[in-house]
Amino acid sequence: MAISTGLTRALNIRHPIMLAPMDLVADARLALAVSRAGGFGMVGGGYGEEAWLTRQLDGVGEERIGVGFITWSLAKNPRLLDLVLERCPPAVMLSFGEVRPFAEKIKKTGALLVCQIQTLAQARDALANGADILVAQGAEAGGHGVARGAFPLVPAVADLAPHAIVVAAGGIADGRGLAAALMLGAEGVLMGTRFYVSQEAASHPDAKAAVQRATGDRTIRGRIFDIARKNIWPEPFTGRVLCNRFSDEWAGREAELLRRQEEVSTLYAEARTKFDFDTAAVIAGEVADLISDIPPAGEIVERMAAEAAELLAGARDRYRIAP
Repeated sequence: MAISTGLTRALNIRHPIMLAPMDLVADARLALAVSRAGGFGMVGGGYGEEAWLTRQLDGVGEERIGVGFITWSLAKNPRLLDLVLERCPPAVMLSFGEVRPFAEKIKKTGALLVCQIQTLAQARDALANGADILVAQGAEAGGHGVARGAFPLVPAVADLAPHAIVVAAGGIADGRGLAAALMLGAEGVLMGTRFYVSQEAASHPDAKAAVQRATGDRTIRGRIFDIARKNIWPEPFTGRVLCNRFSDEWAGREAELLRRQEEVSTLYAEARTKFDFDTAAVIAGEVADLISDIPPAGEIVERMAAEAAELLAGARDRYRIAP
């Protein structure tokens, strides 16, 4: 059973489900698995590792996937965007940073411009620069974001941009989330954490297991891990990760952590190399409560779509509406 929306029609996909272009985790294998199941997979261009990105794109061939970037990586290496656009992808996603320097070049190729936003001001800027799809990301999401929750942000963006395609992100992992997003005015969803814990994801097995064990109560949004890895993002962006021994030790002590950054960053880098997730961050959102298995990504897409369709079709029988 398929749900037809503006997103499915624009991307020529069967299910209104997009893979978040997670840096290094959303590789060609994962993106292809999502697309082959009827969703829309995107490779994570992330911070701009050109050799890695080239390998992933070479592995895609002629199949339909998109690519997403942390936008300021393109300012550092404009060649990355050319590398992607010469493959004629259906869509390119920009997250954070300025949209304007890259929007025209993307749209001239015929690719849809997807912009992830966290505020109405960002949504207005993206629309002014020709965004075709707005991904309204709530603070529940794993990784970097701002402060607004998805439940009020999504309908506010939908009201602001009635002619754009709005996609919900943050706190979504099953058919209930997809159905709710559609009721809020979105045309589909974009998911990171749920696909992070899939068989094809390039995330480490111990990191996937950590998300399975976690709850949303044991996530934290802040700058601790950015300080430790010497990659502090500009205001207003902070990052959500799973709580661990490192975050428990340093929460509320960010000023001291900054003073000791050189010392701590060496230990942190070593922990990342060893996949020591008592210290190194596992990027995941509050939706960890809803993740209890590690299925193929295609099964996630099909299961979500079926659940949402059943919920939407059965709403009249589920709820009594008095005259």
